[in-house]
Amino acid sequence: MARYIFITGGVVSSLGKGLMAASLAALLQARGYRVRIRKFDPYLNVDPGTMSPYQHGEVYVTDDGAETDLDLGHYERFTGVPSRQSDNVTQGRVYQTIITKERRGDYLGATVQVIPHVTDEIKAFATADTDGIDFVLCEIGGTVGDIESLPFMEAIRQLHNDLGRLQSIFVHVTLVPYIAAAGELKTKPTQHSVRELTSLGIQPHILLCRCEQPLPDSERAKIALFCNVRKEAVIPALDAPSIYSVPTQYHAEGLDDEVLRAFGIEGAKEPVLDRWIDIMDRHANPEGEVTIGVVGKYVGLPDAYKSLHEALVHGGLHNRVKVHIRWIDAELFEKDDDSITAALEPLHGILVPGGFGVRGSEGKIASVRFARQRNVPFFGICLGMQMACIEGARNTAGIADASTTEFGETSEPVVGLITEWMGSAGLQKRQEGGDLGGTMRLGAYPAKLSGNSVVAGIYETDEISERHRHRYEVNAGYREPLEKGGLIFSGMSPDGTLPEIVERPDHPWFVGVQFHPELKSKPFDPHPLFASFIGAALKQSRLV
Repeated sequence: MARYIFITGGVVSSLGKGLMAASLAALLQARGYRVRIRKFDPYLNVDPGTMSPYQHGEVYVTDDGAETDLDLGHYERFTGVPSRQSDNVTQGRVYQTIITKERRGDYLGATVQVIPHVTDEIKAFATADTDGIDFVLCEIGGTVGDIESLPFMEAIRQLHNDLGRLQSIFVHVTLVPYIAAAGELKTKPTQHSVRELTSLGIQPHILLCRCEQPLPDSERAKIALFCNVRKEAVIPALDAPSIYSVPTQYHAEGLDDEVLRAFGIEGAKEPVLDRWIDIMDRHANPEGEVTIGVVGKYVGLPDAYKSLHEALVHGGLHNRVKVHIRWIDAELFEKDDDSITAALEPLHGILVPGGFGVRGSEGKIASVRFARQRNVPFFGICLGMQMACIEGARNTAGIADASTTEFGETSEPVVGLITEWMGSAGLQKRQEGGDLGGTMRLGAYPAKLSGNSVVAGIYETDEISERHRHRYEVNAGYREPLEKGGLIFSGMSPDGTLPEIVERPDHPWFVGVQFHPELKSKPFDPHPLFASFIGAALKQSRLV
């Protein structure tokens, strides 16, 4: 039977609980345990795919097509365990499930209430699909005391009683702020946060204290006294030079030892942390540096491209170079060529990421043109690939009016709405006027690569599976003129109807992909496309 670790938060940074859960899972995994991490979020959206990147950051997509919270990206990157639909539950999804049951008559006329119906549904989500797992880490979104998170708090309180003392524990992540003017750390926020939590019937077993300065033994003892925990269970979580140094830092502070002690587990083997030590060494001792420009439309919030940022870092780790990322607003390039040249000329590589809508599209197309003409390594992802095809159609295939139906009516739809395709569940169909939510091609789909292509050499195979999130596709009907212009369709869906990858073989490095490779990259296993792209940028840095 799986053991449960419930992770709650007081006043913490946006990455506090997610990063902590991922790091703890990595430590348990390094000891030989099998782990899963789950995220329970209090918002009423059924899935994060309906939320603006400016509000909530990126939408992380799993192999099985779930649109999830970006924290699941941390979970996968730190453990290498693919997340699933069952690993991200929103309050909206809980209520939708309950209302569906009520309409269907499952409750036989009973009054539907938060307790027990909502809490029972949350507990059912928490305990489902855990066969063969040693530890399930459940991160509860939001902050203790928020009205939205109360049903989740009550559910985990009940579940702790249901499972028994040695089958579940509570870990509470709090903030211990440093007041520079007074030169001291303040423990009151932690004391009040724990008091609020205990008023809900939850007594934490371990406190993870986020702090900028070292936490003295006297302050740890004070927190332990007022929060009713052992002093050894007050774990300092200082700011780290890299998120990938957090697992070893937590181990040094005794977090995983204290977790096992709380479960009554003795004689566990020491964690094997070799790969994390190697990652830290590569991060701390680069042998070069490159500058990559990301020309996007959500650059005002870096979390909108969180997995992309990490994948570029992973490519740098693979090549043992430091990657400087320059976030560039695509709308700035819709004015004149001089601004484009000034912004892009110093770069060693240009990446155009995914997105939705017409805003900034001409700037992205201009960036593609610059990369093609100046022989700068170029990587287009999702919409970035589509913009590369439109740029190629306009400037190398002689189709001046090339565009996409996503931006309005066009006489030359190089990119169009996907209305049907063959998926693992059979023929999938969509209507142009249908709901936006849940109508995209989502999750992992296979593709076949041309045997002599650049990407086949990068992947070292001719069959791949990558994750998708989009409604529009490059129109395969334009394949012939685009290839005559030098843009080769080097990856296609197995039935040969949907373009997956384009490339320019006569260019130092020019690849566009319809999928999102950043979602499968990990620090100890960088995605081959990002490793190759950063390698090409490194060569470019030596030429300029």
